Amino acid sequence: MPAAMGRRLLFLAIAFLLALFVAWALFGQFYRMPHRPAVAYQPSSPQPAPTEAPPLRRASSLPEATTSPEAPAPAPASGTITVAIIIDDCGQWPVTERGFLALPIPLTLSILPHVRYTAEIANDAAAAGKGIMLHLPMQPLGRDTAGPGEITTTMSDAQIASQTEDDIAQVPAAEGMNNHEGSKATADARVMKDVIAVAKARDLFFIDSRTNAQSVAAQTARDAGVPESSRNVFLDDRADQAFTEQALEQTVEYAKRNGSAIAIGHPRPTTLAALTAVYQKMQGEGVRFVLASELAR
Repeated sequence: MPAAMGRRLLFLAIAFLLALFVAWALFGQFYRMPHRPAVAYQPSSPQPAPTEAPPLRRASSLPEATTSPEAPAPAPASGTITVAIIIDDCGQWPVTERGFLALPIPLTLSILPHVRYTAEIANDAAAAGKGIMLHLPMQPLGRDTAGPGEITTTMSDAQIASQTEDDIAQVPAAEGMNNHEGSKATADARVMKDVIAVAKARDLFFIDSRTNAQSVAAQTARDAGVPESSRNVFLDDRADQAFTEQALEQTVEYAKRNGSAIAIGHPRPTTLAALTAVYQKMQGEGVRFVLASELAR
């Protein structure tokens, strides 16, 4: 064997032995490492179970009535005064009107004849123990009509009596009536005499809404011996909750000076929200809420 071939074989043998030694060393190192079993992830604190998201509520422009206020009503102050609140124009917006019915205070709903929800709201008001009036449409100044069932100054005496009877029949549970619009008709002595004659025959009281300072409605009723009274405060000339809350404060002040007050509002969401917000405060100032019938004398 030539010398060169022998050196090459010797070199390969040494390289093989060196590789074998390195492999043995690495395997021994791995074999001697301690075995660490796999550990499942444990959260640091228990996680709450997932909950179902609350259902979405359909948007509504109407506030929900409060039937059970969180705080108890304060005790009335000494020297109790009486306030009657009438909600006019009812029979058109039943959701808001039922919000008023849900309030835990005496209220009177004045319901229009010949509108979509006349009978339904009258039945609901009776079931809720609220007062019921006919909101008698009467001719206004500067407008063509006050709506279906209107009493006008161009009608004959017989026509006025017949139309008033027909309107009363629309709200048979009504104990009284007040004028809807009527700034022209309530200033007409002949017209009011005819209307009051029907009210007397039906044993109904009359509240003058005072849409015209020249109204003769209350005086005509008084002369005929029909229980009557007049509106003292309008609550919602503007559809604004803060405005109506101020008007309710004015109602309390008027009642303190005069012993009682009649306030008229309308089935507006802002009016409902205002009354809901302040009726307990009014009671704390000595107000006793009553039906309109109690203040018609």
